[in-house]
Amino acid sequence: MAFGWITALLVFCVIIALMIFSISKLKIHPFLSILGSALLLALIMGIPLRNIADVIGKGFSAIFSSIGLVIILGTLIGLLLEKSGAALRLAESVLRWLGKRHPQLAVMLIGWIVSIPVFCDSGFVIVNPIRKWMSRKSGVSSVTMTVALASGLYVAHVFIPPTPGPVAAAGMLGLANNLLLVIIVGVICSIIPLAAAYFLANRVGKKVHSSDEEGFEDAGSVVAGQRVEDVSFSEDKALPSVMMSVLPIVLPIILMGAGSLVSVLKLEGLAADIFFFLGKPVIALAAGLVCSFPLLGYIVNENDGKSFSVLNKVTEDALRTAGPIVFITAAGAVLGQVIYDAGFVELIKRNAGVFSTLGILFPFLIAAILKTAQGSSTVAMTTTAGIMGMFSSSESLMSVLGFTTPLSAALVVMAIGAGAMTVSHANDSYFWVVTRMGGLSVKDGYKTHTRATLVMGVVSAIVLYIASLIIL
Repeated sequence: MAFGWITALLVFCVIIALMIFSISKLKIHPFLSILGSALLLALIMGIPLRNIADVIGKGFSAIFSSIGLVIILGTLIGLLLEKSGAALRLAESVLRWLGKRHPQLAVMLIGWIVSIPVFCDSGFVIVNPIRKWMSRKSGVSSVTMTVALASGLYVAHVFIPPTPGPVAAAGMLGLANNLLLVIIVGVICSIIPLAAAYFLANRVGKKVHSSDEEGFEDAGSVVAGQRVEDVSFSEDKALPSVMMSVLPIVLPIILMGAGSLVSVLKLEGLAADIFFFLGKPVIALAAGLVCSFPLLGYIVNENDGKSFSVLNKVTEDALRTAGPIVFITAAGAVLGQVIYDAGFVELIKRNAGVFSTLGILFPFLIAAILKTAQGSSTVAMTTTAGIMGMFSSSESLMSVLGFTTPLSAALVVMAIGAGAMTVSHANDSYFWVVTRMGGLSVKDGYKTHTRATLVMGVVSAIVLYIASLIIL
């Protein structure tokens, strides 16, 4: 079936609107909604019936052969850090280093670090007792501390692997073997939005009040089993050492860095082959997982306390958490494959001037629309990445828009991440975690958390647009 480019884009927009409606209003699972939308788009655009199943299979299998294991391993490491108390140990370390003089900055950095391996929702639950204690001890507004913590968690959640969202987006854009580059770019791109959120947190904390600020105890009162003069929150439970806590995060980064160095310098020999092997993201994360096994001894097992039993339980939890993400990511890849086979890329190539002016704002806008409409940052990231395609393929939207190098693809991952946090509101589970645990009303949640995610997303988009003009 032949369509003009305007008609084809209208069809695409209608399909995306139906997908968003089915997820946000009809509450159909994103996997089914995205897959169903891809199938409907294939039928309307006239892909031959005998080819549709192959198109779906091609897009679906690509994820499992590239990034699926990375998502699962990253999720498993994150759960081990969370359940063992290692994430809390990292938070305490930052608190000792920075907490007394700059409590807002300390809690923001704690959130940013914790959310690299741990989901932002879980991260807020883990760090919230520290946030409350620091607010009471320092006298800084509870709302300021809530916004600072939530913002730090959110930026790492959408920018930095091994969090599943950026991992999936990187893999779908062709950066499965360049996660170190994405991590470095993600760290750099975190700076300015975090600074914007820091100033906003201080501002809104003077105007908005929470229920946390009512009835604060005196400095000698007991909080979380500790007198507030004490820094530790872990007297009732032994925590891993700082080295044990940080090694599962740092080791994969070191190995990926070594592998990248071997590749860039084109080194040869047995040692080079070993480092190249260890530098592959799947192997590097597997090494990080092995280093996290000693943390099993810090996880309470209600059954028999045996390490293997604990590992089995945590693995089951990780598979339950990562499974939906992997399959949603695969569904997004199917949609991207259908977009290519339906001829959208060729249509856009013939009218590239219309879209090239948007540049890196194009993926940002798509992700922002998806995020605002249906609530899930991960769904927004994977769906947008599926639409963009691989940077190395001349048959993708990445190629049409001129993003044909690993660095440009990493910037697109950041643009998608920036869109995926614009904005968090009532259809996002994280909004409710932040408002409820931060003692905020829904109205005040919009004034603080939602506003902060809007500021961070827009600031990130502007910075990335300027960076793309200079670098690319």
